[in-house]
Amino acid sequence: MSIKYINNELFVENISVSKLADKYGTPIYIYSRKILESNFNSYKKGFSDINSIICYAAKANSNQNIMRLLAKLGSGADIVSGGELYRSLLAGIKPNRIVYSGVGKTVEEIKYALKSDILMFNVESFEELQQINIIAKKLHKKARISFRVNPDVDPHTHKHITTGKHGSKFGIMYEDALELYITASKMSNIEIVGIDSHIGSQILEVIPYKLAAVKLSKLIDNLEKAKIFIKYIDIGGGLGVKYQKTDRPPTPEDLKKEVMSVYSKYKDKTIIVEPGRSIVANAGIMVGKILYRKITGNKKFIIVDIGMNDLIRPTLYDAYHNIIPVKKTTKKPTIVDIVGPICETGDFLAKDRRFPMLLQGELIAVECIGAYGSAMASQYNSRLRAQGIVVDGNKVTGIRKREELKDLIAKEI
Repeated sequence: MSIKYINNELFVENISVSKLADKYGTPIYIYSRKILESNFNSYKKGFSDINSIICYAAKANSNQNIMRLLAKLGSGADIVSGGELYRSLLAGIKPNRIVYSGVGKTVEEIKYALKSDILMFNVESFEELQQINIIAKKLHKKARISFRVNPDVDPHTHKHITTGKHGSKFGIMYEDALELYITASKMSNIEIVGIDSHIGSQILEVIPYKLAAVKLSKLIDNLEKAKIFIKYIDIGGGLGVKYQKTDRPPTPEDLKKEVMSVYSKYKDKTIIVEPGRSIVANAGIMVGKILYRKITGNKKFIIVDIGMNDLIRPTLYDAYHNIIPVKKTTKKPTIVDIVGPICETGDFLAKDRRFPMLLQGELIAVECIGAYGSAMASQYNSRLRAQGIVVDGNKVTGIRKREELKDLIAKEI
């Protein structure tokens, strides 16, 4: 592990977290380059024996330094906005390794993607298909598309990150997909190249992926009977990570074995996988300082300088993040709420958590925040967004400046 205690003090790679906090201040996002590389390379290795493209899900953490590193390692990108396309291209990701998902692509975003010559759009509605065809015709281009098919499979994850069941806003209903493919095949400026399914996020078992693959395999066979031949099978992403000690997330190799037990018969097709969280989550910690402690009735509170504007997952999903002292302590744990300074009852990092009542000014580290930490950060309560750094052995690289007060009104008129 590259984030660990050495002599009772937390280190990221070879550098003391306390020293980093002293130098750069708190709150601060700290990432380990070694973990980022190791996580991405586990996908490269896991899928190395088949035709495959690893398309990093940019929404997890779209910082330029992180995306540049992944581009150098050979990553493509799964994007959901024109902004993510811009970030991906700027980071050096090749257009022919970029897949554009998302239910609400605008006219401007579709034009941008067509002009950039991306690999394909994952189309999520009939009206979107029509819009892409119209725009491609005006630009004298053929738009490469796949359909994101909703297989109605339960991934057994949080309801807000379940995307492959009936009633979700995502994708084409499985029952409608064949007819829609046939309709698309008759459009003048559409080229059908793939099929896609993304069933959710923080998935801790691989069986749902196989269930989705079985359904899509039947659809692929029916497409071929209709003389529609695809090149790409996009299995989505969503592999979970170890937020709690009891979590046992599958490996990329486990995922590959499960889906290829179904898709191995398609020797001429390329598998696309779209990991996000499982590449960046455990590569990052957020370090904060204890501001105050208080007791209200039967409740004990530790108030820290990390707010829901820095890490909204606990508020949004009741998400669990392990929290540890930066310096180990002999103080016995007690039951506390660890909360932030935001003027909201929902501003908390942990509720009823066993944690030592550390002293004012001591440091804590929130683990596994590399995904959906800084990516979802805001200026709520006019708080300044935190600095980000990457540690590589003994070297520290700043990847985001801490905001200043003038940044709060920089775009206001």
